[in-house]
Amino acid sequence: MTDLNSASQTDITDLANSETISIMEIVMRFARYWKWFVVGTGIALIIVFLYLRYTTPVYNVTSSVVLKEARNQRFEPSIGGMDGLQLGGLGAVTNLENEIYILQSRSIIRNVTNRLNLHTSYIISGRIKKTDLYKESPVIVSMEQSRLDSLKNNISFEISTNTETSTVTVSGLLNESKQIDTVFTTLPALLHTPHGIISFTKRPGTVMGNFEMTVMIMHPDAVIKQYRGSLSVQQASRQASVLDLAINTPYPEKGKDFLNMLVEVYNNETIEDNKMEAFNTQSFINERIAIIDRELSDAERSVEDYKQQEGLSDLQIDLQRNMQMGSQYEQQLVQVETQLNVVTSLSNYVNNPNNINKTIPANVGLEDPNLAATTSEYNRLVLERERLSQSMTADNPAMMRLEDQISGLRENINSSINSVQQGLSIQRRDARNQANIYGGKVGVMPTQEREFMELSREQQIKASLFLMLLQKREENALELAATANSAKVLDEAITEGQVSPRRMILLLAALMLGILIPAGIIYLMDILQYKLRTRADVDRINKVPVLGEIPKHNDDKNVVVEENETKPIDEAFRMARTNLLLTLGSENKVVSVTSTVSGEGKTFIAINLALSTALLNKRVLLIGLDLRIPRLREYLDIQSKNGITNYLSGFEKDIDKLIIPTKLHPNFYVLPSGPIPPNPAELLSRPSLDLAFDQLKEEFDYIFIDSAPSALVTDTLVLSRVSDATIYVCRMDYSSKGNIRYANNLLEQKKLKNMLLLINDVSEFHRGYGYGYGYGYGYGYGDKNKNKNRKKD
Repeated sequence: MTDLNSASQTDITDLANSETISIMEIVMRFARYWKWFVVGTGIALIIVFLYLRYTTPVYNVTSSVVLKEARNQRFEPSIGGMDGLQLGGLGAVTNLENEIYILQSRSIIRNVTNRLNLHTSYIISGRIKKTDLYKESPVIVSMEQSRLDSLKNNISFEISTNTETSTVTVSGLLNESKQIDTVFTTLPALLHTPHGIISFTKRPGTVMGNFEMTVMIMHPDAVIKQYRGSLSVQQASRQASVLDLAINTPYPEKGKDFLNMLVEVYNNETIEDNKMEAFNTQSFINERIAIIDRELSDAERSVEDYKQQEGLSDLQIDLQRNMQMGSQYEQQLVQVETQLNVVTSLSNYVNNPNNINKTIPANVGLEDPNLAATTSEYNRLVLERERLSQSMTADNPAMMRLEDQISGLRENINSSINSVQQGLSIQRRDARNQANIYGGKVGVMPTQEREFMELSREQQIKASLFLMLLQKREENALELAATANSAKVLDEAITEGQVSPRRMILLLAALMLGILIPAGIIYLMDILQYKLRTRADVDRINKVPVLGEIPKHNDDKNVVVEENETKPIDEAFRMARTNLLLTLGSENKVVSVTSTVSGEGKTFIAINLALSTALLNKRVLLIGLDLRIPRLREYLDIQSKNGITNYLSGFEKDIDKLIIPTKLHPNFYVLPSGPIPPNPAELLSRPSLDLAFDQLKEEFDYIFIDSAPSALVTDTLVLSRVSDATIYVCRMDYSSKGNIRYANNLLEQKKLKNMLLLINDVSEFHRGYGYGYGYGYGYGYGDKNKNKNRKKD
């Protein structure tokens, strides 16, 4: 068709090829299933409410502690120019990572659970939830620790009390073969079981009323695993030595007691470690004091004996001036000799195999700072090894690394001691040489005086060492008495709040699932849906210009167009008529109406669109050229059985005699199909059809053809030669998406002239404009049920 209105066709094509799905289209698509969302949300909320009702809440209990840095040695006096050395490495800074591991160690948690008796639970069952009585249980159940460790399975039994009979009944199945049913008239009482003796004691301050409860005794390892799994120990910040302790538990009181006891047990064990180190140092000092005391007594006795033997009463000072410098070197020699004695004693202690796993005395009076620092670090590592050995085995990589460090430091200490000894030996040699030089100046000094000075020097060395050891013993005693907690509680354990289940999160999740699950199902249905359901389904795949949309209606009338009516369906046909006439122009008159398969409403569309055109005072002829299963006579209640097949077959020469005026409008005429021929395609191919249309176009303004479905037979393709335009009908919720693709192929192959797509049976949710309506109809190709046929086509 050459003279179609190109501008109008371009507008329709642009509308048809639009791939954009509006938000309103998406909303309306899901709005059809609003009941699904209501039911889905309701079910999800009910599930959440039941979960919240029957689930035991879990609470977060927190506490915080600050780990003190180990205190430096308070007293560092000097004796004879010798600075004191720190004892036991007490100045080492706490290693926070190690302390975190220790706080979470099995040994620490075992002590906590044992002291709190956490392996025993007292459960009462309510109508909804179970409750742990913990400290409120009127009866305390306990079992020997050794028996607890040998348990293979948990023990569970029932306890009930009766105030009228003043009895306590214990019943239950301890194992597969042992059933107990024991009645106690007084408490405390003992129950002998295959697992050991279980004791029952009345809790002080409680009133024994009528009650029933379940007692469960768990293996300590299971309890330790439970609490280790829920315990969290973290450093508050990198710059601070503050640790945040937290535990998640259904029973807040248990959580508070656990955290508080955890800090207490940690402090107690740390204090014990410090005391052990101080005791080792004290033992060493006492041994040395005893030895030096004997040596000092011997030196003093030698001086005394020498004086008596030589008859000396006092030292002569005749050569005081000459001896002044010699005396200074003699004093230096005394100091060096003292240092050598200390180093020798320390070397003997270090190399003694019995002391291989002990800390090395640190504050023994040596002046060498490197040796002091190395000894302090060695003692810290020995103490750390002692603490970690409680929770680690010897083959643990951390323990092996620690052993390597200790061995290395011990070798460094021996090397430092040797270096100090060599240095002191050199100092002693130099001091002695200088003393001998000045001693030569006192050559006239009596032999007795020189001998006396040698004895006196030995006495002074022993006396200085003895006094130093006495002072160090007092300092160590002060350290032992002043041992403080390593961890100071900043915040007592408190319940921060409920962490599970989280009510608001679950409710929001229920709302989301109540919406998302139905939406997902609907989306999946859309993906799997092969039928056209919405205008968007058409737009995604359609390439044929869209003529318009015909809404759904709820009655069985085949003729719905009425003059001067403003119902949505009348307006829809007017809109389709207007678009069609604009497309046809003035020269084109013949419009063929077809579809892919039967039942899509082509006959319904042809009748009402032709009638709507006749309302414009145009002479309109509707020809029934669906020669295989014609419906036109039935829909318009035409009594005559003759039609165009009579003309094409040659039985009727005058086609005007076959045209029937309708009662619907004076300008609306019908040419029925007539008797069903045996060869419809051959009949439609005769030249007489062309002659008939040439004559009819002179008599009528517009001619509409009700043709056969295009995918079933070739009749419509044959009629294309006499048609100026083809209206291709598809029906929502009936036509498949493949029908649209078939129409696209016809358009691309140009088998039908000027194709226009008319969308039939569109629901109010999917209309392109916002009228409110609702109706239904259809076309049943080949259906023998008359009423059903009226609804479908």
